[in-house]
Amino acid sequence: MKQLKRMLGLFMLVSLVTVSLYQPAQGHKNHPREIYHKAWQLVNDSYYEDGFNGVDWKKLEHKFDSKIQTVEDAHKYIKVMLKTLNDPYTRFLDPKAYKDESDAIDAKIVGIGINLMQKNARLMITKTIEEGPAEEAGVRAGDEIIGIDGKTAIGITPEQAAERIRGQAGTPVALKLREKTGAEKDVNITRREIIIRAVKATMLPNNIGKIQLSTFISSDAAREFRIALKKLQRADGLVIDLRDNPGGLLSNALEIADMLLERGAIVSTISRTGQHTDIASGVPITHQPIVVLVDQESASASEILASALRDNDRAKLVGTKTYGKGLVQEINRLPGGAAVHITVSRYLTPSGSDINKIGVAPDITVSRKEEQLSAAVSHLREKIASLKNPIRTSSLSYSR
Repeated sequence: MKQLKRMLGLFMLVSLVTVSLYQPAQGHKNHPREIYHKAWQLVNDSYYEDGFNGVDWKKLEHKFDSKIQTVEDAHKYIKVMLKTLNDPYTRFLDPKAYKDESDAIDAKIVGIGINLMQKNARLMITKTIEEGPAEEAGVRAGDEIIGIDGKTAIGITPEQAAERIRGQAGTPVALKLREKTGAEKDVNITRREIIIRAVKATMLPNNIGKIQLSTFISSDAAREFRIALKKLQRADGLVIDLRDNPGGLLSNALEIADMLLERGAIVSTISRTGQHTDIASGVPITHQPIVVLVDQESASASEILASALRDNDRAKLVGTKTYGKGLVQEINRLPGGAAVHITVSRYLTPSGSDINKIGVAPDITVSRKEEQLSAAVSHLREKIASLKNPIRTSSLSYSR
């Protein structure tokens, strides 16, 4: 069975995997070389750059055949093969990592509830899941992990850290953290099942609604966003907070943009087979004025949504320049339960900009995070005041 999803994301969500997603048919066992060749074929057929970034891809098809005797060998040489592309987003996921990702898409994981990112060789926590085990233990975004279960974590990657933090529900993991102040602390966290909520809706003073969209990875993200719009349908305007949102599924970005746009292109993707542009249906479910909050951790799907709203004159962006990931990956499952992410296209914003490694600059730059929301609200109130009559959400219904 093959599972294929288009994905834009940068995060490592630490969670548990205890079972493989793949069970071969009774009596059949894939030879390890078949796993390697399947990965090679997938890249050969769908990689977005027809020159494979200068790599002679054909030479890699059978280069390691004599060295692949076990499944572990196949996984090892798939990694070696993919590394030649010099594309950090085209990568191998072992069965555990793939199960983590699938759980995140299903909006349910077992773990401690943190997002990790490597910054200047430091292993940083960029987000804790609200009411998750890590948050309840006092872990905060901005903490650096320097030790896991009594062993140093300095210099390791987010993937390596995730492997060490994973475990069964009900079991503990010990983290040594360095806070922003430089102070160090030890925390013991018990892993458990966590329901991932992608959206949080709140009403601010002066009848301003705020929708915090923390991830696009959950398959429930668009549905949750629609529910948030219904909850805030009487607000005079909306602040959509995409800060610290590393991206996720392209389908979520397209669906949410379509809820808000009155016209125009959402995004154009360019692959080896040509260019495709997704256009808004022109039937938004709200006409409320919008301001979008972004920062340097707003990536990929966040950048697609922010650019679609800004380039179509639907919203202003407030905050700091975004991360700059302008590539789209597909998740391809391999025999045995592993998977590969393959970059299948690059994308352009509605204005025709390629933001990869560049980012999206805000309309109003506010560097200090604690001042960004108030700046967004201030700008939104000016916009509302310029309108003769408040514009609120259209009649809206939804099903669970």
